[in-house]
Amino acid sequence: MVAPSQITASDTHIDRLLYMAEEYGIKVYNKNFEVAESSDIIFLSVKPVNLGEILEDIASSLAPGTDSKLIVSVVAGKTTTFICETLADAGLSGAVSVVRTMPNTPALVGQGAIGIYYDHGIPEEKLILVRLVLSSIGTVVEVRDEALLDGVTGLSGSGPAYVFLFMDALVKAGVKTGLSEEDAKVLALKTTLGAAELATRSDKSLQELIDMVTSPGGTTIEGLKALRAADFEEIINSAVKAATEKSIELSAGDK
Repeated sequence: MVAPSQITASDTHIDRLLYMAEEYGIKVYNKNFEVAESSDIIFLSVKPVNLGEILEDIASSLAPGTDSKLIVSVVAGKTTTFICETLADAGLSGAVSVVRTMPNTPALVGQGAIGIYYDHGIPEEKLILVRLVLSSIGTVVEVRDEALLDGVTGLSGSGPAYVFLFMDALVKAGVKTGLSEEDAKVLALKTTLGAAELATRSDKSLQELIDMVTSPGGTTIEGLKALRAADFEEIINSAVKAATEKSIELSAGDK
């Protein structure tokens, strides 16, 4: 999307900064405000506990006259209200444009599922740029209510871990049938990848795809019976609900 020379980053670990500069050819600083001063789009990708301190650090770099700047937060559970109020408390006068986003780890391979929320007052030209940048690492889904980002966090933000656990369970189950661990892993990963690709490309519903694999009296229907007997769907629901509630808990600390 952009040349390495257009990207700047800061980090508390000097060795990490040196690695990013050497590996990617980007500009690096050891002060957050230096990045904020030199950037049009500022990505906040830090631990929630550190966000307040960082916002205080960059507030002076967002002073009136820098209204072209846009903040994109990748911080779980920290609301746009928290960001704006913390900046105001740190001395920033006037409004600031903030977009919240919740990507997930498959963004590392360009296959992210990325939820975003933004206030309707943000100029469309800024939003177009954010969508373009985020679309370069995955698929963007916009939500109109900020509270829904908690659900995005519970579903797709945490979701890769659920899928990895499912893959690992498939591998272990395959080994128990007599397959080697290496063969079981290849089969499990390719099965998961292939199923996701098929579902993505198909115009059929997920239930229709399930029916496509299932034959009366066949092997698949027996496997599905076992999953349903173990309340598989409720287990997944419980996982998404628990992660969502944790995100809500983190957000509640801002109010």
